[in-house]
Amino acid sequence: MAINTKAIKNRIKSVTNTKKITKAMELVSAAKMRRSVEAVLNTRTYAAMALDLMKHLSKIEKKPHYDLLEQRPVKNILVVLISSNRGLCGSFNSNIAKKTLLALQNKAELAKHIVAGEEDILPEGEVEVHIIGIGKKSYAFAKRNGYNLVSVYENIIGSKSYDKIVSISKEIIEDYKKGNYDKVLVAFTDYKSSLLQEAKIKQLLPISGTDLEEMLEDLGRNTDGASKVVKEEVMEEAYSIENYIFEPSEEVVVEYVLPRLVEIQLFQSVLESSASEHSARMMAMRNASDAARDMIDELNLTFNKARQAAITQEIAEIAGGAATLE
Repeated sequence: MAINTKAIKNRIKSVTNTKKITKAMELVSAAKMRRSVEAVLNTRTYAAMALDLMKHLSKIEKKPHYDLLEQRPVKNILVVLISSNRGLCGSFNSNIAKKTLLALQNKAELAKHIVAGEEDILPEGEVEVHIIGIGKKSYAFAKRNGYNLVSVYENIIGSKSYDKIVSISKEIIEDYKKGNYDKVLVAFTDYKSSLLQEAKIKQLLPISGTDLEEMLEDLGRNTDGASKVVKEEVMEEAYSIENYIFEPSEEVVVEYVLPRLVEIQLFQSVLESSASEHSARMMAMRNASDAARDMIDELNLTFNKARQAAITQEIAEIAGGAATLE
């Protein structure tokens, strides 16, 4: 019995130390989450205004000389997969992996261009999928499912450096212009609240008015108070296209704005994923701390029962010995 109680005490000590670690990780993740959410909300208005500008540019989709608007039959799809660098963040990585895998299972549908008022542009032949990973976990996803991994960027998540995103965006844009890819998608986790994060896949290239409208609507939905800012400041009639004067010309402005639009969409996706990751990790560590506390309570109860049984047995042995002597 003594060995049993000693083993239980060691187990209690081990679980207590684990609880201290998970509690510390929860506090760190909570602090990082607050900073990430602040960054997300601070950039949403700018992102929404950029999307709104492009959505209202007069008849922009009827101008095929803009390379980033060209919709051609898809042979190669590039997916920018945003994951985390580390684990211990609950279902954060598994959710975005499942969402991406589910979408890529029907490549023919994913490769189709939907053109308003016209026939859809269907893919030609077999569609190849390529992955650019942001976060180490995207590497495992690409290798496990047999997709061509173009590159992996490990130090982007959690970073507020816009320059890194610009560099990746320029690489993607150049490859798209060269025809290496016919469609570019971004798979990320949209931050809704500290308790809710949603895995999403959005189209980056070619830039589509329909997708821009959907993204603008997403930015206007309730996300810890961001909806009021976006809807009041962006989606008013005051920002209609008639209030813009283009200098030196609309063509020059559009050629300059289109790459910026891709950059801000990718940057916003990274920020959303970063906030979602820290939220998921905070909740995972909180659940782990709660589980450790419950386990400690159960072990203490088991220890007390074992100690009481040992004392009772010792008393019985003493009473039996005394009765024998009499």
